[in-house]
Amino acid sequence: MNGVRVGVEDKLPYSRAVVLGFQHVLAMFGATITVPLVVGNAIGLSQKDIALLIQVVLLAMGIATILQTTIGSRYPIVQGSSFAFIPGLISIGSSSGLAAVEGALIAGGIVEAVFGGFGIVGKLKKLFSPVVTGVTIMLIGFSLAHVAVKYTFNFFADPSGASIPKAVLIALVTFAVTVAVALKSKGALRAMPVIVGAVVGYVVSIVLGMADFTLVSELPAFNVPKPLPWGMPTFEAYAIITLLFAFMVSIIESVGDYHAISAISEAPITNRHINRGIMSEGIACSIAGIFGACGTTSYSENIGLVALTKVASRQVVQIGGLILIAISMFPKFSGILASIPQPVLGGLTIALYGMISVTGLRLIKDKVELNDRNMLIIASALIVGLGAPQLPQEFLAHFPKIVASILESGMAVGALTAIVLDQILR
Repeated sequence: MNGVRVGVEDKLPYSRAVVLGFQHVLAMFGATITVPLVVGNAIGLSQKDIALLIQVVLLAMGIATILQTTIGSRYPIVQGSSFAFIPGLISIGSSSGLAAVEGALIAGGIVEAVFGGFGIVGKLKKLFSPVVTGVTIMLIGFSLAHVAVKYTFNFFADPSGASIPKAVLIALVTFAVTVAVALKSKGALRAMPVIVGAVVGYVVSIVLGMADFTLVSELPAFNVPKPLPWGMPTFEAYAIITLLFAFMVSIIESVGDYHAISAISEAPITNRHINRGIMSEGIACSIAGIFGACGTTSYSENIGLVALTKVASRQVVQIGGLILIAISMFPKFSGILASIPQPVLGGLTIALYGMISVTGLRLIKDKVELNDRNMLIIASALIVGLGAPQLPQEFLAHFPKIVASILESGMAVGALTAIVLDQILR
């Protein structure tokens, strides 16, 4: 027994529940805002549009959390932006714009909801063995490596290289603080290395004159995000297929999270819990698409917070979702986040993206026997997944758009390779 002090069905006095709900927001905040910051900067959005993207992401994640705890699994699980979607969002946003991202999220969310609602998730689980899942997660981190390095040198904002000395200093300070907090701090602070690192890096960038607050003064103090901020969604087959691989990874991660929170909160878990949870995540992703946000998934960070506090109350997590929705109504707050200089993101993402890859590696180490068969699958999937995205655009133009889009996604190519080999080499 884990000695949970407050069970899933228990309610706390609202004053205490609000404090604990806000703590859940803090635990997921760093990773959740990192996704729109990374995607927005990588596809060349203006600061104003990045602020809007952050605003709608906070709204979508709040709605997703409420859905998960009411019509979904009903476990105390916070929903946040999924890193699995980043490569696909960057690829689609760069080539076809955010209207295509909206369409892909709406369509993919419907597919995920159907998979959950009709119990298909359990039937397809056999395709996603630990060797497939592990190598796919590794490739998510690897595919983002160049983005982290470019942020570190402020490449996207200043390709001339004039700001490199300041940029590297800011990135190094941010990275050092983030690592120090993750490894050396204790208590609640240890759950917030991204937030602490971002704050310190931000302060250093202000001192060095690399932060611009012009946008904050221009944004209104309060407004309600409107649907379809990037225009009417477009439904392009290649974009939908590209994101479906991210949805697969998200589903696998979420099923694992449901089992983890079930054990920690001492609550039963059945196929019904899993199917309803995946169904609600699909609905939430479609809603995220309607509001022009990013894909959503369950957050392991907050499951860790439940384990730390021994408070598994669904009410607390629902209040956290309401806090996210409330925060999304204040554009100036999103503007402050959007003005975070890219070297700060570089310092954060070097550690974050590396940890994604290491998570996949750890899964393989713990769950996969490294015999000749499995090593061949891992090796082949990694080489193809790392190599295919290096093909130049002029060469990819010879392929149908759907095939070219898959080849651009290391995660998609690697996952397909691993799935096929895992089924054939039996």
